[in-house]
Amino acid sequence: MKPIVLASTSPFRRALLEKLGMPFITASPLTDETPQPGESARELVTRLAQAKAQALKEDYPSHLIIGSDQVCVLENKITGKPHTEEYAVAQLMQARGSIVTFYTGLALYNSDNGHLQTACEPFDVHFRHLSEDEIRAYVRKEQPLQCAGSFMCEGLGIALFERLEGRDPNTLIGLPLIRLCEMLRNEGANPLGH
Repeated sequence: MKPIVLASTSPFRRALLEKLGMPFITASPLTDETPQPGESARELVTRLAQAKAQALKEDYPSHLIIGSDQVCVLENKITGKPHTEEYAVAQLMQARGSIVTFYTGLALYNSDNGHLQTACEPFDVHFRHLSEDEIRAYVRKEQPLQCAGSFMCEGLGIALFERLEGRDPNTLIGLPLIRLCEMLRNEGANPLGH
C-alpha cells in the first residue's frame, strides 16, 4: 500500500483520519485560498481540496495525498472563520432559526500515477431559534474562533441545533470519511484490508 499524506495541519481532520486506523503523516500545503470571481461554494472547495493535494506532489512522489477544504454558506453567502468572539456571536445570531449548508471538498491524489479523485459533500445544519444570551454563553464556553460557522458540533455546539442532515456526520467536522474510504479503495488502499 502506498503511504498516505494528509495535506492539512488541522487537528480535527487528523483525528478523523485516525479513525480509519491507517498510518499517515501530515504536511502543510501552500495554497492560495482566495475565491475566484463568480466561483460557487462547491467549485471553491473542490478546487482548493485538489490544489492542496497536488501542492505536495513534489515532496511526496509515490504517495496517496488527501486534500480537503470546507466553507459554510448562509443566505447564499460564504462565511469564514470568525477569529474573534464578537464576530462568532454575529455569525451565530445570523444563523439562528436558519439552515446553514457546509460544503466540504475532498481530493485524493496518487502522486505516483497522477490519478486524481475529487468530490464535494454538502451537509445541512438546522439551527434552533437561539437567544443572544445562549449564543454568547456558547461562544464564551467553547471558543469556536477557528471554525467555519462559529461552532464545534463535536462538542457543546450540538446544543445549537434542531437537526443535522447529510450523508456522513464526519463531513461537518471537515473530512468526509465515507467518500474518502471509497476513494482509498479505488487506489487499492482498503481501510478494512490492511
